[in-house]
Amino acid sequence: MNNFIKISTFVFLCLVGIANAQNANVRGFLYEKSNSEPIIFTNVVLKGTTHGGQTDVNGYFSITKVPMGNYTILATALGFDTLLIPINVTKADEIITHKIYLPKRTIKLRELVVSADRQEQKTETRTGLTKITLKDIKKIPSVGGEPDIAQFLQVLPGVTFTGDQGGQLYIRGGSPVQNRVLLDGMTIYNPFHSIGLFSVFDADIIRNADVSTGGFGAKYGGRISSVMDITTRDGNKKRLSGKISTTTFGSKVLLEGPLGKAKEEGGSESSFIFTAKNSYLSKTAPIFYGYTDANRLKFDFLDLYGKTSFNSSTGSKFNAFGFLFQDSVQNNQLQTYRWNSYGAGANFVAVPTGSQVLIKGNFSYSKYDIKMREIASQERSSSAGAFNFGIDFTYFLNKNELNYGVDITGLTTEYKFINDNKQQSDLPGTSTELAGFFRYKINTGKLLIDPSMHIRYYSKLSVISPEPRISAKYLITDKFRFKTAAGLYSQNLLSGSNDRDVVNLFYGFLTSPEKNTYTTSFIQPDKQVRTINNSLQRSAHIIAGFEYDLGHNVQINIEAYDKQFFQLININNNKLYPNSNNPPYDTISDGLKKDFIVENGYARGIDFNMKYDYRRFYIWAVYSLGYVSRWNGTTRYQPIFDRRHNINLVMSYTFGKRLDWDINFRFNLASGFPVTRTQGFIPNNDFSGGIGTNYTTTNSASLATIYGPQNQGRLPYYNRLDISVKKKIVISENSIIEINVGCTNVYNRANIFYVNRITSKVEYQLPIMPTVGANWTF
Repeated sequence: MNNFIKISTFVFLCLVGIANAQNANVRGFLYEKSNSEPIIFTNVVLKGTTHGGQTDVNGYFSITKVPMGNYTILATALGFDTLLIPINVTKADEIITHKIYLPKRTIKLRELVVSADRQEQKTETRTGLTKITLKDIKKIPSVGGEPDIAQFLQVLPGVTFTGDQGGQLYIRGGSPVQNRVLLDGMTIYNPFHSIGLFSVFDADIIRNADVSTGGFGAKYGGRISSVMDITTRDGNKKRLSGKISTTTFGSKVLLEGPLGKAKEEGGSESSFIFTAKNSYLSKTAPIFYGYTDANRLKFDFLDLYGKTSFNSSTGSKFNAFGFLFQDSVQNNQLQTYRWNSYGAGANFVAVPTGSQVLIKGNFSYSKYDIKMREIASQERSSSAGAFNFGIDFTYFLNKNELNYGVDITGLTTEYKFINDNKQQSDLPGTSTELAGFFRYKINTGKLLIDPSMHIRYYSKLSVISPEPRISAKYLITDKFRFKTAAGLYSQNLLSGSNDRDVVNLFYGFLTSPEKNTYTTSFIQPDKQVRTINNSLQRSAHIIAGFEYDLGHNVQINIEAYDKQFFQLININNNKLYPNSNNPPYDTISDGLKKDFIVENGYARGIDFNMKYDYRRFYIWAVYSLGYVSRWNGTTRYQPIFDRRHNINLVMSYTFGKRLDWDINFRFNLASGFPVTRTQGFIPNNDFSGGIGTNYTTTNSASLATIYGPQNQGRLPYYNRLDISVKKKIVISENSIIEINVGCTNVYNRANIFYVNRITSKVEYQLPIMPTVGANWTF
């Protein structure tokens, strides 16, 4: 550990020395003049030169290695006026900082969107990465009356969603626990509500969401499949504003405004934003959806989020925020289920005077508690809580970029359950993780190379995990680009879900188990026996693909991927005996008494995505072909989220003389999930008389299930059509009413949700559900 600290310190000092030896720098922030919200992912250039940069998620841009002379800063963005700002560079090491405020305009210059997007494709590898904004989310039918990122995530390439009820997100073969979800730097353990149409996030406060389906860089660690990094916007710094919404599903209130206004343009200012949304579907279902079983719609949730932002005159900023999310299901025929999640934190962006470095930092704490009781089963419960502290430094070196930082995480989990064989487990755990990363992006014009290194120390396991990663892009032509990414990944968090469940609303968490709780030898598919030295889960990603611009308005993206999961830790569903080495259990094999087993596997596939966006018409088409496989030491099986074919089609059209009407469609067709068939039933003898119990004459009041081969069956194909129509009514410049009429599952497709193994009764996903809603933005 001491050597790790020494090496990190040496690298840090070297990097500071390198970064300080640069030339003149023009930097700053780009904001909307009406509310001081950053304008993200757009170009800022020195007019008439090749010098330029793109704003990041904070609106920050940096133009480096600028020779001495007179220049004009040209700032442009869709829907805003263009600003020209003259500057004079008088010395080589000068740093010029500007806060630029763009006023809105009524004429939208379409070519600026194409230019900004093309520029980003030439300067970022973006392998396995999708950037989502509120504009994208609004293209999806607003089921329930309000747009939600959960509905947009379901149409991303490589993403599998398990259903309308109890839905979880599986990304390119990774289970939900292998997806890291961040909200302003805070860890979110369960981002989706029990009714899978809704996430815990309010779409109206999302500034940007980066979804990395694999091959992500060294900035992120602690997960082996994917990352979802969501950044919320600041509150309006100019005036009090908000939004009130009500629908047949639920309601929402958003309020934002200034805490301290700037005395002059570019001065210090502060703001707040608060949002609350809830579902009252369990109350409205008997009224509006009385044609279906009311027990199927007893979903209730409450989401609260608040944030304060403080911006200095130099562009540095500080944010403090907190959240409370709650969810409950009362289904007397299936499960009683409830979870709570809460947290708070802060982050900052610092732009030191006289230095070219951009410093970002965060500190947060979040907690998640869940309890569930199934009919005729024991209660399961779990909790997970973590604090996180991170800081990173970025230097913009002409077209290249240097980024490095450190991250500390402290995690506590607890998990209690009783398996199908009536064996109880109580599994608490704690862990501290220390991580450092280094990244240096090289842009040679035609070739982009983005190598990075993530090093993570797991204190509980006393393991240091070096994880090299790299991504690259080659511009074959301006319209045709090849890209690739690869890397190693690790994590010590695992899920308490049972993969044999046909459906599972319960999602618990555990840290990597102690050595005496899992099998220490593993029979590989080639029959070789491998000794398991620790319970750290590991994977490797390889992704390769192409981007092609078909004209100015059509973008095509094709990616093939291969994820190798070298070591996975899962709950041992075959446990029959207590985990003891004392007689009479000392002769029992580990596979029948340990709480956990070791597995490995792979996920392979290819994703095709086409996007058409021109004026009033928008099309998003996705086809995903995937194969997911697991090996548990004796059997190869497909996990419950192995979906072979998945097709998503989204269409949006804006019409009317004032462009105040929108109609949105979303169609999904997907092959069925694997399922373990029920072969029969036997008396559930608990052997209360000991090993000498005569099972041929002892009666039992309950039955035990005889399972068929694991996940050898398949559910029928899933398909669903959603539609919504919106009408805007403009009252004044800052007051707009929107009427929304929508419908999910338009043709009432009977998609299977749950099959009771005892009675064989089939429960289905959501039926046809029309919705009506209205919102007022002021």
